[in-house]
Amino acid sequence: MRTTYGVNDMTIHRIVEQEHGFTPMLEFLPTLSKELLDENLSWLAPGGYDATTGNVVLCFQSYVVKTPHHNILVDACIGNDKTFPLRPAWNAKQDGNWMAALKAADLGPEDIDFVMCTHLHGDHVGWNTKLENGRWVPTFPKARYLFSKKEYEFWTGPNVPAGFAADPITESVLPIVEANRADLVTSDHALNDHIRLIPTPGHTPDHFAVCAGKGHDQAVFTGDLIHSPLQARYPDLVMRVDTDRAQGCATRRAFFEKYCDTDTLCCTMHFPSPSVGHIKRWGDGFKLDYLT
Repeated sequence: MRTTYGVNDMTIHRIVEQEHGFTPMLEFLPTLSKELLDENLSWLAPGGYDATTGNVVLCFQSYVVKTPHHNILVDACIGNDKTFPLRPAWNAKQDGNWMAALKAADLGPEDIDFVMCTHLHGDHVGWNTKLENGRWVPTFPKARYLFSKKEYEFWTGPNVPAGFAADPITESVLPIVEANRADLVTSDHALNDHIRLIPTPGHTPDHFAVCAGKGHDQAVFTGDLIHSPLQARYPDLVMRVDTDRAQGCATRRAFFEKYCDTDTLCCTMHFPSPSVGHIKRWGDGFKLDYLT
């Protein structure tokens, strides 16, 4: 399974933590009909769909971008010892998968300079912190952590949607703020000549994508603006916990239109392995031409 990509003066590493059938596809994408799903199984299964269980197959991963200046971690995946009562595969888990993948990229926690969280859902912030002597402390000792200020204020404010547990914020976000390691930025923030953010709201109120490359977007990291290859072919398929479904659909289509048929490498967070490729048009929608 390929996990490393060279893009001009950058190297991109996939840091995979888990990949498995996650939850029933027709619940995960609530506007998807069984008929439409059946029409697409010839190309979607088995990589993106487990026909035995009816579950969507998702990869849970981070990316590290090595630029001439810094090592950038995009999203921090699930983490160990975290509280996910509704997710047995995540809840209080203790394994070495993520750290082993980081080591395979010739990196350790001390080598990460910036952590960029596209949004603050639990499976994107988990490795922000680690449990040490009963306390949550930053995992990456030198890193600054970039959160959208608007996103942070939403998830720490009074209007969090029903059903969302506070544990990921309490365990993986607030300890970073309390340690004075967080930079609360706008979702169009530019870090330097190689790394910048673009607003991609809809899945969450101020979700951002991360763009990498000097002079133009040589690689983009989607976060959760899209979850399944089925949403590429049909961008109007919503994911069940999108905070603004209409906005999410518009964001997804605009993002894919922008990068379609370009040389920009699209690095998805949840598409099945190999997860990375170039966006091509497919009828009224799109597909990811995987690099293998």
